[in-house]
Amino acid sequence: MAFPHRPGPPRGNFNPRFRKEQQQEHRTNHMIRVPQVRLVGDNVEVGVYSTQEAQRMAQEQGLDLVEISPNADPPVCKIIDYNKFLYEKKKKEKEMKANAKVSEVKEIRFTPNTDDHDFNFKAKHAESFLKEGNKVKAYVQFKGRAIVYKERGELLLLKFAERLAEFGAPEGLPKLEGRRMMMVFAPKSQKKKKEKEKE
Repeated sequence: MAFPHRPGPPRGNFNPRFRKEQQQEHRTNHMIRVPQVRLVGDNVEVGVYSTQEAQRMAQEQGLDLVEISPNADPPVCKIIDYNKFLYEKKKKEKEMKANAKVSEVKEIRFTPNTDDHDFNFKAKHAESFLKEGNKVKAYVQFKGRAIVYKERGELLLLKFAERLAEFGAPEGLPKLEGRRMMMVFAPKSQKKKKEKEKE
């Protein structure tokens, strides 16, 4: 007895065109299968077009029809050079990643009796931390009865703020927490510094 022929699993996965579509980040040209799209961009009159019409317009300009907002109704497309679009997108992401560099908080410790040599040595360290884009938490540690010298600690931190003025700005005035008097400095952006140098 002959068994009826059963269709096998769809062979789409073995189709190189299908695989390319799976790998591609955005749908482009023939991959856009909705009836209508909203066109935006500089080289078109913004509005809703039939997908066929939009594909024809892209072809005439020697560019690609790229779906940039697939969840909109209708999906939003642009007529652009897809490779150039991807390059610009990657460049923007790279810049954003560079700008989002995780800044650390570096600690600089003083005592109320820190001498000038030690003060200058620590200030140089703090300057380089701020130049690298890190925050600096400077604190004066009071041991035992040294807490009676808290004014000395405050003056030391204010002098430190003056010394770092070119590279960092204090986030507030010195404040006492337990046996520590602290002050936090945030780095000044390089852009602002360059603008100042130009002046």
